Amino acid sequence: MKVQKQISLKDFTTAEGFVGRYQHLIKDVVIPYQYKVLCDEMEGVEKSHVIRNFINAGKALRGEDVGDGFYGMVFQDSDAAKWLEAVAYALILFPDTELEATADRVIDIIAGAQDSDGYLNTYYTIKDRDKRWTNLLEGHELYCAGHMMEAAVAYYEATGKDRLLKVMLKNAECIYHHFVTEGHEGYPGHPEVELALLRMYRATGDKLCLDLAEHFLNIRGADTAFYEKEVAKRTWKVWGADPTDHAYQQSQCPVRELDEATGHSVRAVYLYTAMADLASETDDQELKKACDRLWKSITERRMYVTGGIGSTFLGEAFTKDYDLPNDTAYAETCASIGLMFFASRMLENEVKGTYGDVMERAFYNTVLAGMQLDGRRFFYVNPLEVVPGIAGEAVTHKHVIPQRPTWYACACCPPNVARLITSIGKYAYGENGNTAYCHLYVAGDTKFENGLELNCVTEYPYAFTIRYEIRKGGKELAVRVPGWSSSVTVRRGTDAGSMAEVSYKIEKGYLYLGTVETGEIIELQLDDAPEFLYASPKIPDIQGCVALQRGPLVYCFEGADNNGDILSLAIDDSEPAEAEAFDPKLLNGVTRLKVKAFRKEIPEGLYSARKLKETPCTAYAVPYYSWGNRGLNEMRVWMTKH
Repeated sequence: MKVQKQISLKDFTTAEGFVGRYQHLIKDVVIPYQYKVLCDEMEGVEKSHVIRNFINAGKALRGEDVGDGFYGMVFQDSDAAKWLEAVAYALILFPDTELEATADRVIDIIAGAQDSDGYLNTYYTIKDRDKRWTNLLEGHELYCAGHMMEAAVAYYEATGKDRLLKVMLKNAECIYHHFVTEGHEGYPGHPEVELALLRMYRATGDKLCLDLAEHFLNIRGADTAFYEKEVAKRTWKVWGADPTDHAYQQSQCPVRELDEATGHSVRAVYLYTAMADLASETDDQELKKACDRLWKSITERRMYVTGGIGSTFLGEAFTKDYDLPNDTAYAETCASIGLMFFASRMLENEVKGTYGDVMERAFYNTVLAGMQLDGRRFFYVNPLEVVPGIAGEAVTHKHVIPQRPTWYACACCPPNVARLITSIGKYAYGENGNTAYCHLYVAGDTKFENGLELNCVTEYPYAFTIRYEIRKGGKELAVRVPGWSSSVTVRRGTDAGSMAEVSYKIEKGYLYLGTVETGEIIELQLDDAPEFLYASPKIPDIQGCVALQRGPLVYCFEGADNNGDILSLAIDDSEPAEAEAFDPKLLNGVTRLKVKAFRKEIPEGLYSARKLKETPCTAYAVPYYSWGNRGLNEMRVWMTKH
């Protein structure tokens, strides 16, 4: 059973903190921008055709002329689903009748594209009706269904409207009929539907959804040759994926035997999220042990310091332990979002600070870096080093785009960022019958089902005081203490004059404050000192290097702050880095770090037999999430150590 669970987003009200400002950006800029893209109304942006695909699918079902037919990736439907999910969360935070009416119209269009048996997928309805369920390896039918299920649950919970929920329950019945009732073999090439079905089960109580999720997890990898057999039966393909690469497909063995994070990183963490969710839902200890092994594989051997995962563009995948190259890193935005999902579900099996630490690391670094500060451009790939002229140009670095594009043909990341930021409240706070948990420091009001109510006041991650005002007490409060903070001071009282320092036991990274009472104020003061980071000697690419971190923020060095050249810099770590005053005008408001450094001379040729001269200087670093917002320039996270 779940030791604690996410709060309902309806029980969280955002405030004007760092995260709150991002949520306003999503509501005011990102959602309208993305809607125009989905409707092909944004000039100079990659054509999407997503809404038109649903309209055309409805026409096809009615026997009408579909005009321009289907356009886009086989999984194009999922862009609309993630956009709708972001809208649902935004409506909870910022009620808006006009936005809700727009979403209702989109839902009507989607409902009109559903076949009479419950099937819903525009690609196969418009283009290849006779090919349904024949290419699970590449076809993404179940992936698209999963995202639409998540949107349906979110919209129902936000508005109480169940039209899309009914559509997706009918779709779940269609899937169940094909794979369970009729007994057709197969499991998703791209996991997603499993975690979505579990959300559907909790929202509706329909056990069919739970049984179907469990079915797909139980049969995955039972027949490792399934995809090979599937390919042998058909004469068509989408990309020509290798069906024999079982580790890439996460099908090399039954899921309870998995012990190493492999393959496509997004698919992997979506699968692991569902595994962890089912483990807590059914108290499956064997499944939980597998999740523990997979968590350690990722976070102890295959994760970037920024919370990025998936180190190669070849298959957007994990490679080998400690293979974490900087300038060719893939670290897809969606993968870090999936890692947050996985961490949150692991917290429902065991309240342990390391899960919250990783969730925080992924969010404040890679996830936020996936979007331009103005909300109109996006990164798919999140490298830790960029050198203009090589990044995006050299054949080995084509995927490392040095500036964020406005959109993508494969646009999974932009709406994924939108839905994650608007729903961050349910990752930040959890509860059980006795205890309210604060996993992340997110400003706002939170009501817990157990009766406790609190207001969190903070300007984290740039201020390190977190203040909890207890609006309604009588329950225990537990707060995560980040692993990066060398100290934590706790003060408690009823007003400024009565605040006194207190000590409490920290257990598995959580500060248990006991029962809190109405009117109490609790303040945490975390360590705000910048710190140097050093890599394990097992990571070959960054030996002799140093990085900077302050709080949850990993920093990077950009040419814009360092005379256009960071390649000749070597960092002197003999003296502490210094935090400058917070600058509200720089990069939407950041704190720069400055550190002692040396700049090497540039020799005339490629190599020199003479030791290069070094000139003392000061180097400046900005938060990694903010990089790439000042034009084309160099960027590095790991710097040569002097």
